[in-house]
Amino acid sequence: MSAQPTPLISSPLLRVLSQYAGYHRSERNIKTHLLGVPMIVWAVCGWLGLLSFSAFGERISLMWILIALAGVYYLTLEIAMGLLMLALLILCGLAVQPVLALNPWLAFGIFTAVFVIGWALQFLGHYYEGRKPAFVDDLVGLAIGPLFVTAELVFALGLRKHLAADIERIAGSKRA
Repeated sequence: MSAQPTPLISSPLLRVLSQYAGYHRSERNIKTHLLGVPMIVWAVCGWLGLLSFSAFGERISLMWILIALAGVYYLTLEIAMGLLMLALLILCGLAVQPVLALNPWLAFGIFTAVFVIGWALQFLGHYYEGRKPAFVDDLVGLAIGPLFVTAELVFALGLRKHLAADIERIAGSKRA
């Protein structure tokens, strides 16, 4: 029996997802990320939504600037996944609006509590994984986490099977 050829990492999306997936092969770790990462993203959007400045006669929230910059980054990795990520980030920005309408200190407290719970889930997942989080070795991992979670959901829907298979060939099989 001949050895399987090493897959050629042919796209920026495959490269970053495979690298990140190498830190996330435990199903329990992935499940904690499916909850924790969106909580963290929501909380960070909320915190930045509390901060704004005036420009061109308008109030501009730092949250929308972050969403735009992150969207551009994801679009450089792949147009289709970038558009999906941008849409999800815009929905996240809209989802923080009811909390932003509260007293700012109460809103800050809510965002902080959600952030802490989200990170607790992340570290629980990495306890199951038996490996440190990806961002410890590369801060870009903080931006790839939301993309990884989105990709996992896309794969769970039966979409992008070739991408899922390529990631598994590069990062290794998932384990219980």
